[in-house]
Amino acid sequence: MKIDGVSYRSVWINEEDGWSVNIFDQTLFPFSRNILRLTTPDDVAHAIRSMQVRGAPLIGAVAAYGLALALRNNASDHALETQAAMLAATRPTAINLRWAIDRLLTHLRPLPEQERVKAAYAEAGKICDEDVAQNEAIGRHGLELIRDIASKRKNQSPVNILTHCNAGWIATVDWGTALAPIYMAHDEGLKVHVWVDETRPRNQGAALTAWELGGHGVPHTVIADNAGGHLMQHGQVDLVIVGTDRVTRTGDVANKIGTYLKALAARDNNVPFWVALPSTTIDWTVSDGVKEIPIEERSASEVTHIAGRTAKGEITSVQLVPDGSKAANPAFDVTPARLVTGLITERGCCPATTEGLRALFPEN
Repeated sequence: MKIDGVSYRSVWINEEDGWSVNIFDQTLFPFSRNILRLTTPDDVAHAIRSMQVRGAPLIGAVAAYGLALALRNNASDHALETQAAMLAATRPTAINLRWAIDRLLTHLRPLPEQERVKAAYAEAGKICDEDVAQNEAIGRHGLELIRDIASKRKNQSPVNILTHCNAGWIATVDWGTALAPIYMAHDEGLKVHVWVDETRPRNQGAALTAWELGGHGVPHTVIADNAGGHLMQHGQVDLVIVGTDRVTRTGDVANKIGTYLKALAARDNNVPFWVALPSTTIDWTVSDGVKEIPIEERSASEVTHIAGRTAKGEITSVQLVPDGSKAANPAFDVTPARLVTGLITERGCCPATTEGLRALFPEN
């Protein structure tokens, strides 16, 4: 994707030194665009924990590079295992993180120490390239859903799509998951309009999704999180597409808090509810998402305070609640498979069932 006409990925090797890792500081979007240079595994861990980098596929890719950075100083077996465990523990819900670390461990353990650094960088690069290809394929398959709705239009009204949180190119290495079909539909000339949930408490929809869509020229409107059901009741939503941080083998979906409520409203109003994901987000070891997927509990300050830009152009944080009020902040919820119309993967669309997933991924 492009920013001001310049093509970017969300993570890349620094061209000047050839070994450090560059990312965007997503906590400063949309008002400031800062590129961070990561040089140590601790830098990577902090970037993931603080959500300077976020989005399940991107977290996995950045963590892979974090392990490569760690091995530059010490490529011993002990260092490999210790640093891998440290990086894997940075965030609990997104399965891509654990998947990427396990993939590197499997690749690196048999190698002699002197070969591990080069091999780690190469494998992390492969993870990034594969993510881009997967997301582009997700876009193509999801595009068919939008085309189908558009073909049934008797007028020239746009296809109205609602999305939650940010599952665009900034949450992946490139293209995105839920937004990839929207970008492709827009580029094809189909009329689309996106309802962008603000996504409290961190406002990834208002800050990131709206920024992405605006930069690509896609018509969109930011709405309060609680407005989606009302819009569905009045026929103003044709399709819901969201991303996910983990999908069980039975089709349950863990995504940003509030997704479950959107799925309930969609079911009540007969609005298709689709989830876009690369296969790396499927956790084949879990069957009951509500009982088995760990839900990250983030700082209460994300609920009690909100960041924004003042009339003077200053970025600041303001308190929303009375002194002494406590706040809870579960970062994700689980949408049961029965509420999911289907899954959009790099191999095609399928029902949110074990049978549907096995049909596309029989090797698992």
